[in-house]
Amino acid sequence: MEFSQYDVNKLMYITNRPPLVFVEGDGMWLTDNNGKRYLDYLQGWAVNCLGHSPACIHDALVAQSKKLINPSPAFYNEPSIELAKLLTENSCFDRVFFANSGAEANEGAFKLARKWGKLHKNAAGENRYEIITFDHSFHGRTIAAMSASGKAGWDTIFAPQVPGFLKADLNDIASVEKLITDKTVAIMLEPVQGEAGVIPATREFMQALRALTKKHNILLIVDEVQTGMGRTGEMFAYQLSGIEPDIMTLGKGIGGGVPLAALLAREEIAVFEAGDQGGTYNGNPVMTAVGVAVAKALLAPGFLQSVQDKGNYLSQELIKLSNKHGLAGERGEGLLRALKLGKDIGPQIVDKARDLEPFGLLLNSPRPDLLRFMPSLNVTKEELDQMLTLLSVVLTELGQ
Repeated sequence: MEFSQYDVNKLMYITNRPPLVFVEGDGMWLTDNNGKRYLDYLQGWAVNCLGHSPACIHDALVAQSKKLINPSPAFYNEPSIELAKLLTENSCFDRVFFANSGAEANEGAFKLARKWGKLHKNAAGENRYEIITFDHSFHGRTIAAMSASGKAGWDTIFAPQVPGFLKADLNDIASVEKLITDKTVAIMLEPVQGEAGVIPATREFMQALRALTKKHNILLIVDEVQTGMGRTGEMFAYQLSGIEPDIMTLGKGIGGGVPLAALLAREEIAVFEAGDQGGTYNGNPVMTAVGVAVAKALLAPGFLQSVQDKGNYLSQELIKLSNKHGLAGERGEGLLRALKLGKDIGPQIVDKARDLEPFGLLLNSPRPDLLRFMPSLNVTKEELDQMLTLLSVVLTELGQ
């Protein structure tokens, strides 16, 4: 089917999109309405953890949609119970609230932390509500999530911000400690800052943060919307540091491409009362049935080890590529990695890679001086090599 610019303009403008209309996806590949194929290293910004249109998701959608779509979150349903069981049995958490997006899960985390702070007041008998987050962080696009984020310029776009979010510096424990007051209820961070350029929190920092929160009796919240569900080679990125947070949020990979997210908490932190939290579609059986299928695939014997192995391979090969083209190195965890370019040529690389023939390469440049790689977790070594070869061609054509 052909689409004119008039047709495209029926969609509200929110970002600059290339003139492509995708109609089909299979694994690491997308196909547009003209039949051109693209090797996809965005995967919906790490959403498609099993690639485009995997059989297990298709089967779960078809089977569950024939049985029950939405009985209302006022009632239990089987898939939501099964997914909650899988998540809690493979993490340090006891309770789960299902949501539709990472931003919604993070909003739930803010509310849960503040409710806990209302029940555990400071020495003066006042509610604790302040949450320390981090500069350059990204927690979503709702007003509160933007207020929690440390993304440059977000403090003025939809001002005034929601008060109560203070910003520290990642991997600098002193910058965190100096912000703690008698009103502090929690510290929240991404174990790897994706939008900031794939910047991991160090193991030492995560451990120091957990010790600091215990010392001051405040909560530790991990935003694993991007890092959760196997992305780093562990089921959840906090497990890399050997700590146990109080609250965790999930999104993106948990649904493998469908709208699904989750808020998890330890039993003593799960203090919501009737009416505090809810949502029309939360925990609906179609989405959670997909979540069950995704979780079982990730928990299959050897799967997470394969993510670790491919993450190590991609890291090594990106270092070789960096050395070959005089770039600035790489960083990341598992299959969430960045190539540091050393100069602001990221957007040029993205455009040139997409226009390659006979097929294109889809890349992401969250900052102009780097590229971010978010392949499906079942990407093959051959597909990694194919991407690296194509990227080297693009760099050469740009004189690098």
